[in-house]
Amino acid sequence: MKKNLLILLVAVASLVSCGPKLNNAAQSDLKGDWTVTTVAYNNSDIFQVNAFGFTKAKCLEGSVWNFIPNNNKGSMTINNANCTYYETPIVWTITSGGKFTLKFVDESLKAKNVTSGYNLDVTNQTETSFQLVDYVDVAGKSTKVVYQFQKIN
Repeated sequence: MKKNLLILLVAVASLVSCGPKLNNAAQSDLKGDWTVTTVAYNNSDIFQVNAFGFTKAKCLEGSVWNFIPNNNKGSMTINNANCTYYETPIVWTITSGGKFTLKFVDESLKAKNVTSGYNLDVTNQTETSFQLVDYVDVAGKSTKVVYQFQKIN
């Protein structure tokens, strides 16, 4: 009986440790307010790309993002003069593999009850800037969209 209990405990501990590891240092570096200075993708002068299912990617230029690393929450505000004003709470993490996971949440819902989210790549992270890279489908082809962030404070 003791042997079976020990085997069960080892198995449970192994499964718990299999989850994605967070990159706490990378997350801490994002603390504060950031703005999206540019949104870049091939042929951006020819076609528009939707971002995150609710706006055009170019509408995110000038948006302000607040990241709180100790609880992985924050907010995003679109305030581009050519786009509809939009503000929403977010929940986010950065994994040790450099993946930025993002959920847009309604204040009345807990993040665990939001079933949709986004996985982006974090690249070129410094103290004052970083990039989020998304891949979207355009006419059946994967198109790379780069969101350039600059630190505000």
